[in-house]
This record gives sequence, structure tokens and C-alpha cells, in this order.
Amino acid sequence: MIRCGKAPMKKVTVYTDGACSGNPGPGGWCAILIYNGNEKVLSGGKELTTNNEMELTAVVRALGALKEDCEVELYSDSLYVVNAVNKGWIYNWRKNGWKNSKKETLPNLLLWQEFDPLIRRHDVSFIWVKGHADNEYNERCDRIAVQERDKAASGSIATEKSV
Repeated sequence: MIRCGKAPMKKVTVYTDGACSGNPGPGGWCAILIYNGNEKVLSGGKELTTNNEMELTAVVRALGALKEDCEVELYSDSLYVVNAVNKGWIYNWRKNGWKNSKKETLPNLLLWQEFDPLIRRHDVSFIWVKGHADNEYNERCDRIAVQERDKAASGSIATEKSV
């Protein structure tokens, strides 16, 4: 992204993951934001959700937490999220009134509508990482998302938090 007359964008690395038991069932999500050697962990859960909703929530909460326009390398093990951008699905969904190729209303519509302006605001590169393949940050995200899922399953109040 070219930014004439403005300071260069901060470069942020983000790892995200979601977890769900039952699909639908209790779920959790996590995002780890890394900037200039510092980490910020965001997480939360929901009593009744799907895996795709949790994967997408993690990305939306991570990008939404950025206080200024940033250049972002976002790593996710969700092909649902990564392909939506890298294969251009989201652009077609937007153009077609948020309908999928079958002319049906998009699942997780409200999250996709939150997601859309965030990827327009930030310069985001979506990178797929294989889950459970010894990637340190993906594994941490998974552990935290599972903890949040388990809290939601136990009936604990599932709230989003920042560490």
C-alpha cells in the first residue's frame, strides 16, 4: 500500500485460531498480536457457536484491536478465512449483496461485514499455516482457544479478554 506524505505503517504479525466442540457447540478463539518484540493476547468464547465463527471472530477481534492503519501478516490455520481473501470470495460476496455462489445469505454474515472494512483499512497478507504442525504461535493460540471453549462449555461466563 503506497502512503504518500504519511509515515510508514507499523508492521504487525498476528496469529489466530478458533476451537469448537460439537460444531455447533461451545467455542473459543485466540489472537496473538506481535509488534516490535511485544505480544498482546486476545481471547474469548461463546456457549453456542461453530468453528468457522470462532476462526473468523479471532481475526476480526485482532484487526479491530489495531489502533492505527498497519501492515499485517496474519497467520491462520483456517482455510475458510484465508481463502475468503486469497481466492477473492469476499469481494464477490460483497458485490453480490453478501450472498454466496448459491445465492444464499452468507453464514456468519455480521462477522464478514465487520471483517470487510478491517481488511480495507489495513494492508493484510493472509498466510495459511498448517494446524498442529509445531508452529509455536499457532499452538499457543490453539491452547488458549481450547481453554476458552472449555470455559464456555462449563457455563462460565464467556467474555473476551486481553492479556
